Amino acid sequence: MTEILYDEIPSLDLADFTSGDPQKKANFVQKLGQAWQNIGFVAIKNHGLSDNLTTRLYDNVKQFFYMDDSVKTKYENAALAGQRGYIGRNKEHAKGRTTADLKEFYHVGQTVPAGVQIIDTYPDNIFPQEITDFAPSALEAYSTLEKAGIQLLKAVALYLNLPENYFDEKVIHGNSILRAIHYYPIENPESLPPDAVRAAAHGDINLITLLMGASAEGLQVLRRDDKWIPITALPEQIVVNVGDMLERLTNNILKSTIHRVVNPPKDKLKTSRFSIPFFMHPRSEMSLACLPNCVTPENPKHHDDITAGEFLTQRLAEIGLKKV
Repeated sequence: MTEILYDEIPSLDLADFTSGDPQKKANFVQKLGQAWQNIGFVAIKNHGLSDNLTTRLYDNVKQFFYMDDSVKTKYENAALAGQRGYIGRNKEHAKGRTTADLKEFYHVGQTVPAGVQIIDTYPDNIFPQEITDFAPSALEAYSTLEKAGIQLLKAVALYLNLPENYFDEKVIHGNSILRAIHYYPIENPESLPPDAVRAAAHGDINLITLLMGASAEGLQVLRRDDKWIPITALPEQIVVNVGDMLERLTNNILKSTIHRVVNPPKDKLKTSRFSIPFFMHPRSEMSLACLPNCVTPENPKHHDDITAGEFLTQRLAEIGLKKV
């Protein structure tokens, strides 16, 4: 396949996949697969999120992060390795670095209905009592993005010549995380390490990431020719990218592209930036062993066998959230 160097990430309509029109569905599958094989990112519309829900959740998130630290830290539990609730400043860094990212964040995780048997035992969610709509809006966004993610994984399964429902049993009730991020104002840049940035260059851990909202200024992706290009999306779109787990599963055919959030220009240093990605994880027992049809003489196996749970534990240690 000839590599394509995009100047911007491709835009796709998820309704083409779900419309029932075989030709539209096939075209969507090919365009999604091609984009994820080349740049690892797409912009998606008709994803299910309403403007009202997006606005509600962002308003709740801003309200939380603008509260005093004494309130926010009530919802931080170090024993959970950052998997639920509030995670304060200077707690996470990119793999291979020691300088912390300039951010704080809040995690909402999976809730499993009574009677459903899973191997994992997920910790209970933690919600701020001061904001009554935080939990309802976060859980609704979680469910909506999870459904959109399942459809996208159906599409990429077809691109990989797998059964359309290949990922369903692996991701339904999976260990996914909704992360609300506050890139806080940089008040005294001279006091920071010279390499401190809002989010250093990294690949995501999970299968795919769905980023809600169009507040994307500062987000950049590293193209194959080592050129950084800005990620832009229209207000009705979400940005979706391949994570390390999917890259590993496909033996590097689909690309978990390195991306970053750069510091704002000098006149905007003292302003906040908010972002809400949904990190779609499978159940911990899913094998990430390279798919047999992705291993060929031209593309020999690049990764050792590992489960999703083992890989997550490894990565949480590498980015500073889990002590080993």
